[in-house]
Amino acid sequence: MINGREIYKKIENEGYDAAVFFDEISQRYLTGFYTTDGIVLVSKQETALITDSRYFEAASIAKSNGTLLDDVTPYLFSNRLLDSLAEHIEKKGITSLVYDKTLLTVAQADRIAEAFPNLKIGGSSNICSESRRIKSQREIESIKAAQQITDSAFTHILSFIREGVTEIEVAAELEYFARKNGADGMAFDTIAVSGKKSSMPHGVPSDIELTKNSFFTMDFGAKYNGYCSDMTRTVVLGKADGEMKQVYETVLEAQKKALGVIKSGVTGIEVDAAAREHIYSEGYEGCFGHSTGHSLGLEIHESPSFSSANKEPVFACTVMSVEPGIYIPGKYGVRIEDIIIVTENGCENLTRSPKQLIEI
Repeated sequence: MINGREIYKKIENEGYDAAVFFDEISQRYLTGFYTTDGIVLVSKQETALITDSRYFEAASIAKSNGTLLDDVTPYLFSNRLLDSLAEHIEKKGITSLVYDKTLLTVAQADRIAEAFPNLKIGGSSNICSESRRIKSQREIESIKAAQQITDSAFTHILSFIREGVTEIEVAAELEYFARKNGADGMAFDTIAVSGKKSSMPHGVPSDIELTKNSFFTMDFGAKYNGYCSDMTRTVVLGKADGEMKQVYETVLEAQKKALGVIKSGVTGIEVDAAAREHIYSEGYEGCFGHSTGHSLGLEIHESPSFSSANKEPVFACTVMSVEPGIYIPGKYGVRIEDIIIVTENGCENLTRSPKQLIEI
């Protein structure tokens, strides 16, 4: 799939010659190239990557070795940002231009309108985000590679965890291992919280030592070629008591039930209900506050979601997290998270790390 050609068909149907993108995520999606400064202009002729001297050489090399998407041509800034865009628009004979109004401020939109008084200018919503829901094989391979690094990092960290180690040391070790083994970086700030802090779904690691005989939750993910992975595992340093085991098994069974209903066409509500109803039936109503899952790709949180608010179907080749949890404030929490690819008749689980309760 050539992303720019799909986007061009969309904007052409809306009556525009070209679409302009200033944000890093849309630019990477449309070109396959990472830049922090530049413009991407999708028109009938091509997807133009207009960038400055910091990135132009790398973009040109990427074009020559085939790592840019097929329809992408790199151009060097000839002037200031909007002046360079104006020159390109004139050369290509473009008479109308659309931007994604969900990604620009009002001030930015006003500047575009002022810069091109002779063009038909308009804003449209979510120009790329709808297309980004369904992942290409190229995107899926990058996500798989990211998850493989994440799984390896989990295997490694099990031998690192011991008495005297702090939450922040675990987080740092996970990140160091991921980078050392091929990750671009982390998909988000690593969560590593122990004891009572494990009841906080997005708790922040600190310099406290891991709590003996209590839960320790790690939520982390590597990024590869710009694409994110995401995984949560909850372990015990020491021994779990009977109640802890019951909570853990309830979460694990909830995830199994959610995984069991996933297939192309299922709604977010249905998947969320499968996990939530089991957790509530075991006496933990009110202890599962977030949704059961979210899409991910170039961003860690994308649409759609497995939530009680999502009535829309989720289709094949969407990559989703499945992450039920139980959180008892002031006591502890458990979350188990895998990422999956939705298929026509089920799902493919990309997460290989074990899910039985691990006592270290």
